[in-house]
Amino acid sequence: MSVVSPSPIASSVAPIGLFDSGVGGLSVYLHLAQQLPNEQYIYYADTLNVPYGTRSSEEIYRFTLQAVEWLYSQGCKLIVIACNSASAHALEAVRALYPDVPIVGLVPALKPAVLASQSKHVVVLATQATLNGKLLNQVIADIAEPANTTVTKCFDPQLVPWIEAGMPLQDKTALSLSEKIRHFHQLGVDYLVLGCTHYPFFKPLLEDQIARENLHITIVDSGAAIAARVQQLLAIGGSAAPKPTAYSPQKTAPKLKFYASQYNKALGELVTALVPHPIELLNEVDCLIKNPA
Repeated sequence: MSVVSPSPIASSVAPIGLFDSGVGGLSVYLHLAQQLPNEQYIYYADTLNVPYGTRSSEEIYRFTLQAVEWLYSQGCKLIVIACNSASAHALEAVRALYPDVPIVGLVPALKPAVLASQSKHVVVLATQATLNGKLLNQVIADIAEPANTTVTKCFDPQLVPWIEAGMPLQDKTALSLSEKIRHFHQLGVDYLVLGCTHYPFFKPLLEDQIARENLHITIVDSGAAIAARVQQLLAIGGSAAPKPTAYSPQKTAPKLKFYASQYNKALGELVTALVPHPIELLNEVDCLIKNPA
């Protein structure tokens, strides 16, 4: 990926950048778009190298630095690493490299799950890279262990590819996921933490099953908390986008530009299915495809 010299725009009209290995970070974007509707967004998906969860720490570190450098060069006023694996292995490094731009990383929403759990047993469903990462294990040591709460780590390498393929319901991964939920109930788990930004896209499927089978499990993810943190940082920095007025009405043009390191028609169809408003889909060579309203 070619990268131009960084030239961030310290302005309220500058975009917010998001990065993920694939489409999972769009779950975070949807929270941001709902909470901060006046902002413009640039999203970079490293679909050439997805998934990150089974890659080495060195690979994740390298891919993340490349992505953040590119978003920085686009003039982003704030960058969200909308990928738990990337946050676990590169967040501290990119913050040190770009101290003039706020960079928000992700950690699974384990703390609120532990504090709310009545059974004292929660599950974190995440990639291997996230489960082994420093950020999650620090929360386990600081929050879960003092609260005498058991944290079961669960990893399924097929989940991200299944989501990237559009979540076909008859796929064996979907059936396996359904069995996992029943198993968690049998173990006495009352909170399930979705520790990968891809996973909230199958949250409605799990909640339907939980209600139908009366499993008494609450599902949590970190999307809303990340949006709240971004809103807070923009307010502190005085860089939030101005609200529309009668003299400067809100634009109806797409507020999200989606870039991918490897683009194909199936990816475009998946993205437009996941995002319920007009966007722009672009590949690395800026081949523009309009998503109709």
